[in-house]
Amino acid sequence: MDDDLIDEAGIPRSRYTRLPGKGFFYPDSLDEERAERRAKEAIEGSEAVVIADGDADGLACAAMVREAYDAALDVADFEAAIAARLAEGDAESDTEDGGDDAKEFEDTDADDPTADAHARSPVGLVSAGPYSLDTSLERVLAYADDDVDLFVCDLCPDDYEWIAEPLEALAEEAGSIRWFDHHQWDEETAAAVRELGVDLVVGESDGECTADVTLRSLDHAFDDRWAELAAVTRDHDLWIKEDPRSDDLADYSYWAGGEEYATVVGAHGADLPETVEAFVADRRVEKEARVDAAVDRAVTHEVGAWTVAVTYGRCSQNEVAEALREAGADAAVIVKPAGSASIRGSEEFQYAHEVAGRVNGGGHPQAAGCKPEIYDDMLDYAQHWTTEGQACKRVILAAFEAVAEEVAAADDGDEETDGSDEKTDD
Repeated sequence: MDDDLIDEAGIPRSRYTRLPGKGFFYPDSLDEERAERRAKEAIEGSEAVVIADGDADGLACAAMVREAYDAALDVADFEAAIAARLAEGDAESDTEDGGDDAKEFEDTDADDPTADAHARSPVGLVSAGPYSLDTSLERVLAYADDDVDLFVCDLCPDDYEWIAEPLEALAEEAGSIRWFDHHQWDEETAAAVRELGVDLVVGESDGECTADVTLRSLDHAFDDRWAELAAVTRDHDLWIKEDPRSDDLADYSYWAGGEEYATVVGAHGADLPETVEAFVADRRVEKEARVDAAVDRAVTHEVGAWTVAVTYGRCSQNEVAEALREAGADAAVIVKPAGSASIRGSEEFQYAHEVAGRVNGGGHPQAAGCKPEIYDDMLDYAQHWTTEGQACKRVILAAFEAVAEEVAAADDGDEETDGSDEKTDD
């Protein structure tokens, strides 16, 4: 493929935000080879390994585990690398979604002092997404020493059988397995994990982020900056939005690699250094333009009692959803060029996880994600891009309709029960 076809330079934003980032066009087989190599280098010889979601919450947990093991990396190297990128005008990133595996394995300049950071700490970090947890467990099983301490943070399996084989083998070999999370777990899955001897701690999804859970669960005397980091992380992760620093943390985790983010917040806590603030400010110019483009593309639909706004594009889904809620939407759907979608709710709509569950996804009542199984070949993706995700939008709206019918039926049943009770009382 001609590189110019996927180079955003000189292409109008209205066009390139309709397409995935460059990483989408990189073959999965080559990505897997690179990811496997990097994971091996991070895991081999480590005293402990952390498998964490690659967002601000998961990576804050990784930083806490490294602090507990006195295994943090030198932040000066990372700050120097960030300053060099800014000086060269190279603050742009091709990453579409925070937390995906691809950004951990981008090609790195050989002169970058952080190029081998993933192999330096005695606590290895493996960034994972909700769809790569089984692969991450398999890599720890393959490369970790016997008696390694394993931590899994901010990740919830949709189905125990999906992770059963590697987790059961690790339960036999690892020194300990501790799992910290705040998502909504299926009772049977949680029971199956605990039966293996895994120390599973799940916080209240509407009151804690996983950084809160990790901070109170680790046997270590953390100083006050760690509690502050957890509080600011929670402010964004639970969409409280009372501390302006939480947007900085979320944006930085979205654009930085996992090693960089964990090291910087481990050293500085919630107050990012000036170099990082400059980097975040530089990236926000593009981010805000993409948000505006996605909001302009939104179309609203009346589904049951809810107003659902649906849009498409490469953008920051949380900010788009907030803007659509402010415009009157009860729920927002952001369909992405890579084929996945984010579903965001509100006080009026707390069924995002139920909608996502019908289209190959899951999550929280007010924040969920999915990737409908509708893409069989590149022609399907070509249609996805040229129609701004029409097929994906249709199946997600159908899921909204199904959930709306269930909620209405449940409400009618409650009313009938109340009426029966009143008649009996008479």
